[in-house]
Amino acid sequence: MNANSISRSDVEEFLFEEAALLDEWRLDEWLELLTDDAIYQIPSTDAPDSDARHALFLIADDATRIKARVKRLNDTEAHAESPRSRTRRMIANVRITGYEGDSLTVSANFSVFRYRRNSPLRQYVGRYEYLLRTTDDGLRIAERRVILDPTELGTLGAVSFIL
Repeated sequence: MNANSISRSDVEEFLFEEAALLDEWRLDEWLELLTDDAIYQIPSTDAPDSDARHALFLIADDATRIKARVKRLNDTEAHAESPRSRTRRMIANVRITGYEGDSLTVSANFSVFRYRRNSPLRQYVGRYEYLLRTTDDGLRIAERRVILDPTELGTLGAVSFIL
């Protein structure tokens, strides 16, 4: 399938489904949206355009680490997310920013509200940047980069869930 045949509406529906899976803690199903070589990154807020090979990142996971992260989060003994946070994601301003062969680059603004027992409400705001690939099974995430807007991360607490 050629990426040029994918519409913004198709991409929005895909991102909305991804958000629902993450909010509902259906993490194994979320993993199915990823390519075998997927990466998930959250760069530091002072260097959002940096490369994980040369800068400190909050998260710089390859496919193996993503799977291990999901396994830990699904473990009932995972103290960082026990009980699990409740999240609600708002996705907006979805834009296809480029096409190349079977891939397309996508940008979307987000706001994630996080509710956790004995903690104040946290709100994470920023931009998602994706490299999506078209496959026989539909769109799949090859790269997922989370660019956070806050300049001071201390007030956000630990990011122990999939942002």
